[in-house]
Amino acid sequence: MQTITNLQMDANKNLEGATKKGGHVSPDGASSKMMRVVFVSLLLDLVAFAMILPLFPVLLDYYGRIDQGGLYGTLQTSVNGFRAMVGAPDTPKWNAVLFGGLIGSMFSFLQFLAAPLMGAASDVYGRKPLMILSAVGIATSYALWAVSSTFTIFVIARVMAGVSKGNISLSTAIVADVAPPEKRGKGMALIGIAFSIGFLIGPMIGAYFSAQSKGQEGMFFVAPALFALLLATLDVFFLVFFMKETLPLERRAKKTENVIAQAVSLINPVALFKFSAVRSISKEDVGVLRQVGVVYFLYLFLYSGLEFTLTFLTYNRFDFNSMDQGRMFFVIGVTMIIVQGGIVRRFPPGKEVKFAMRGLVVLIPSFLIIGVAHSKKLLYVGIVLYSFASAIVVPCLTSLVSSYGTPDQKGTVMGIFRSLGAMARALGPVLACTIYWCFGALTCYTLGAIALVVPCVLLARVKVTHTD
Repeated sequence: MQTITNLQMDANKNLEGATKKGGHVSPDGASSKMMRVVFVSLLLDLVAFAMILPLFPVLLDYYGRIDQGGLYGTLQTSVNGFRAMVGAPDTPKWNAVLFGGLIGSMFSFLQFLAAPLMGAASDVYGRKPLMILSAVGIATSYALWAVSSTFTIFVIARVMAGVSKGNISLSTAIVADVAPPEKRGKGMALIGIAFSIGFLIGPMIGAYFSAQSKGQEGMFFVAPALFALLLATLDVFFLVFFMKETLPLERRAKKTENVIAQAVSLINPVALFKFSAVRSISKEDVGVLRQVGVVYFLYLFLYSGLEFTLTFLTYNRFDFNSMDQGRMFFVIGVTMIIVQGGIVRRFPPGKEVKFAMRGLVVLIPSFLIIGVAHSKKLLYVGIVLYSFASAIVVPCLTSLVSSYGTPDQKGTVMGIFRSLGAMARALGPVLACTIYWCFGALTCYTLGAIALVVPCVLLARVKVTHTD
């Protein structure tokens, strides 16, 4: 097994190779080792992040008891209004899910704001400082969570986590820095595997803490918050000691004098869809980025809607309890790990559109099957197809986009791309939830399947101009 010292020596070699090769390391395995550094960092972060998911119901129940006169009570009034509008049942379970959805949408919206700004900043100041800054911000959010005696402090902690969550787009930029075209798909697949493992292990740890909290009074969440803080702190030290800068000084972007104008172009939705902040590339390349950006947004807009309403469907139609839900997400996670580790990482460069198309096409019947399923066997057929598509589309589109843009704007490109996805995740569940409760599950998933034809058609029209 590789020692810590060897890992640090490998990272040093990676930096030397990146400097000599203009950002791409020599094909002697050094780029793969740097990608593993990114993988470990993301895994630590995502396990800590996913821990809170099973704890949301008990957390909201706790704050509902102690903070009715504060921010919780104010937001609960808004949630109740939305629940009544869409016809969702007035039960503690659904109120908690809708409340959790509100906080999730807020988190995605903050990522929509932060991702392009951090990506652009990394083009000027380097990847490592921004990765460390992101990790420190995330660790701080867990420290706040540990002392969140009121719902207001808890929300501030989530806001801190949201604005600090730029490490995903930065990680994709790092992969683009160090990996030659033939290895870039493998790097994006590793990021996807980190997500799958993180969202497999993290909720299990969170579920353990949730079970331990039953019957406890007071701030029961201190233990899981401190555990998340421990993982986040380990991530900070790991980045400080083992990550080496992948964007040399001579390849960085120059500081802009009009900072405000640049910031506006990075958070304006219209400018984001146009990739207006990306310069020094051809009109054809910008055209490809715009097309893929729209496809990515539409895909995640529809996908996140199914993802959010799936727990409603399985509870209403199959009476799934928490254990059943855990098994379902376990199947999803394992399927994605197998697909990303065994298939996606072997995709040849230049084939991203082809395989992303396959994922989108598979997602259409998965929506339809889940919508009509009245047996668990048929439900799991749809879920496996859904997981297969989930494992393919985002890594392929991310790998494709990472090949565009000059070296001093890779962070900007990946930040904008990530921001479009965050905006989709903030908006998609709202529409899907409204359709689900107003017209039923079959209508919701059927409309989703039909709507998926649009990104399929748009992606089929993409003409890749180059692979690097």
